This record gives sequence, structure tokens and C-alpha cells, in this order.
Amino acid sequence: MLTPMLASLLLPLLLLCRISFCQYSSDQCSWKGSGLTHESHARDVEQVYLRCSQGSLEWLYPTGAIIVNLRPNTVSPAAARLSVCIKPSADSGGTNIYLDRNGKLRLLLREQDHAQGKVQCFSIQEGALFIEAVPHLDISRRITEFQYELVSDRLGPDAQSLEEPCHPCSDTEVLLAVCTNDFVGRGSIRRVEQEEEHSTVTVEISRLYRQKTHVFASGGVRVRRWTGSIKMPPQCGVRAGEGEFLFTGTVRFGEAWMGCAPRYKDFLRLYNEAEQQGTNPCHVETD
Repeated sequence: MLTPMLASLLLPLLLLCRISFCQYSSDQCSWKGSGLTHESHARDVEQVYLRCSQGSLEWLYPTGAIIVNLRPNTVSPAAARLSVCIKPSADSGGTNIYLDRNGKLRLLLREQDHAQGKVQCFSIQEGALFIEAVPHLDISRRITEFQYELVSDRLGPDAQSLEEPCHPCSDTEVLLAVCTNDFVGRGSIRRVEQEEEHSTVTVEISRLYRQKTHVFASGGVRVRRWTGSIKMPPQCGVRAGEGEFLFTGTVRFGEAWMGCAPRYKDFLRLYNEAEQQGTNPCHVETD
């Protein structure tokens, strides 16, 4: 049952989603609307507020335009340093997507580019999404659909994709990654496939410390091994070979992206030194 205080906070948000339905929860927020419900006497631009770390939007038969305001579900100074990433579905179309900052529009995604499913990222400070329907005689087959996620500012304000720059992690970055990243595992590189926009690294994990979602598949109850793929920028020049690594990274739109990946022996030395000095941010079983 909602308390009076919680109800007073949610009511303004629910009223803003009057086109159709909005779904709110602590870690996901989705919106689904239809241009067929647009009233002729209503204004052409509707406001949509999504205050979650991840979710989706589906606009059926788009007409006119909507403004989508993406914000985190908590108030914090760190929120200003977040980036937003959107990933259109393969069937998405019918609109052009712009960034709207104080009335100034910058084209982010053209209608014909939706189907590529390419992730687009931008700083949360760059404004809201202005989604404008492209006029068509037949709108019955037009659907604008994408997933979104709020990510840390490591992408940088000018980042256009999920790729992080290739550079060696500092000792502090490695220790923090082990404590905070979406996945952490000890293992080896089995195969590297070079693609135009990224490299796909197939890994075998001998010890899985943590995974946010099941990006690494278990070999079975009796086989304490996991396999999976991790994406990274092609310019990193990673190669398959001998030796064990500590793989860390983030999960975006169901895909693992590489963060820090020191050789395991180097991590072990670094971790033991920090343990002796009492500077480890968290405890890890290294046996």
C-alpha cells in the first residue's frame, strides 16, 4: 500500500504519461504509447519522464513528436556526470531522434539508421530526446522502439558508443574494478574475432567472482568452468595466448564489455600489497 507521501511523489509522474501506460520500479522504467490516441485538439509535443537507470520505449504509429526526459531515480550530484545510451531495435523506424537542449536540436539518429541497432551515447547534460515522427501515408507499420541505460561518466561527454579507450588501468582502478564492476572472473583467452566496430574475445573462466547477468554460461555442475564473449575496441590489439587474466567490465544491453584485465599474477601481487597496507576497498578470495 502506498503511503500518502509516496503517492504524492508518484502522482505527477503518472499524470505525465497520459498517452498510454508507464511502468515504474526501482531499477527499470518503460513507456509505451500510440500516436492513434493523440487528440486533435491537444498539443503536438508530449512530455515523457523516465526516472530509472534502464528501461525501454515503444511508440506505435508515431505522429507529431514527443520529448523524452531521462533521469536517474535518485537525486545526487553524481547524476550530472552520467551518460545515456540508447539501442534501437531492428524493427524500429518512423521517426528522427534529436537531442534537445534548451530548444536547440542536434540530430542523433535518422529514421533510416534505426534498423542498424547501433548504440548511441551522449552526456545527460546534453538534454532530452526530441523524437519527431516522419510523415508517411501509411503509419500502420511504423514503430519507434529502443532500450536505454544510464551509465557512468567513464564514457566521457563526447562518447558516441559504449567503447572505452584502450589504456592500462592504474593500481587503484584495478582494485576498484574488482569491487564494483558488473562481472569479475579469472580465466584465459580462447579466441579473438576482429570486427569492424569492435573485437569479440571468447574467454574461459576458471573462477567466477561475480556477474550481474548471465553473460558467462556454466559448463555444468561437475565442471567448474564458464565460457562467454567480451567485447572491446578493435584498436586494443588483444590476442589469444597463454596465461591467466582477471577479467572485469560492465554489462550493457545484455553484452559484456571489457574494463580492466590485468594478468592474474600481477593482480595477485597488487592485491596482496594492498592487503598488507590495509588499503583494499573490498575482500576477494584469492585461493
